[in-house]
Amino acid sequence: MFGRKIHLFTLFGFEVGIDFTWFLLAILLAWSLAQGLFPYYYRGHSTATYWWMGAAGALGLFLSIVFHEFWHSVIARHFGLPMKGITLFIFGGVSEMEDEPPNAKTELLMAIAGPISSAVLGGMFLAAYWGGYSARWPEPVWGVLQYLGWLNLVLAVFNMIPAFPLDGGRVLRSILWAARGDLRWSTRIAAAFGSGMGVLLILLGLFAFITGNIITGIWYFLIGMFIRGAAQMSYRQVLIRNALSGEAISRFMESNPIVVPPSISIHELVNDYIYRYHFKMFPVTTDGTLLGCISSRQVQNIPREQWDQRHVEDALTTCSLDNTIPPDTDPMKALSLMNRTGNSRLLVVEGDHLVGIITLKDMLKFLNLKMDLEGK
Repeated sequence: MFGRKIHLFTLFGFEVGIDFTWFLLAILLAWSLAQGLFPYYYRGHSTATYWWMGAAGALGLFLSIVFHEFWHSVIARHFGLPMKGITLFIFGGVSEMEDEPPNAKTELLMAIAGPISSAVLGGMFLAAYWGGYSARWPEPVWGVLQYLGWLNLVLAVFNMIPAFPLDGGRVLRSILWAARGDLRWSTRIAAAFGSGMGVLLILLGLFAFITGNIITGIWYFLIGMFIRGAAQMSYRQVLIRNALSGEAISRFMESNPIVVPPSISIHELVNDYIYRYHFKMFPVTTDGTLLGCISSRQVQNIPREQWDQRHVEDALTTCSLDNTIPPDTDPMKALSLMNRTGNSRLLVVEGDHLVGIITLKDMLKFLNLKMDLEGK
């Protein structure tokens, strides 16, 4: 879902980061608040004051989303689900889970934790607003507090819409899951609601755009596209997880992979391996012992005229956790690692011994075959 992101801080063991798309949201939000909402409701202030209020409102939204996702993560950790962290992006935030909830009860409690926390936070902001208003604080201060109070209440209500993967959609899935005991079926129904909600928002966006509300129309359209795409992707992930459940890495592994000896020249590496097999990375071994990895990127850093003099052992690097896995790795985690790192090949390593290689291409072939044979 995400591209490159910036790590901000760690909150009680959860890494909080920002996807680059968040900056677009922050700029648009601050601009719309400073030029539209705050001047309309709180008149008579300077342009600089409105921009200060807009920046404070954008920062408050950031903290509100972190607070919301933090409680999702706390409940998930309480039930033993591993959490990678919290990432904010253009359409809000997400708690990054490495696995599905183990049962419907856990799903329900995780789902409602976010909206409840937003409602509580909204109440706290509104209480601070009433206190500031009664104490005659400057209008820009209690104005921002009032905005953040209502914003969090709106977030709580919006997230409870039964459109997967919104929190309300997860509540719906947990109810269906508890009733029938079938996660795949429950996800399909909840995702259908989410996809329908996405289509509705897209149509509302087109209507708003045609009637002259261009900015509103664009946001409805983009949010609708996101919800529809996220719902479909979530269902596909459940299908993939079900297909890979109980499978061993050996199902996809090439146990006799192409390896490179450390003594050959870079010129031989390029002509006899890279150009022949079309891989961007090769393991370097001696008698089955993994010495390291050599990639086309490393070759690019060596001047062409030195290819005959330089050898693989001079340029290889230690293989990292981004391109190696142990033999007992869950296949879904291997697929997630490929998705996160962009590596289409992973080395299966036991100690310092190369056991084999798995590729994204082979895993996808297996998934297609299993889904064709065992279900729609």
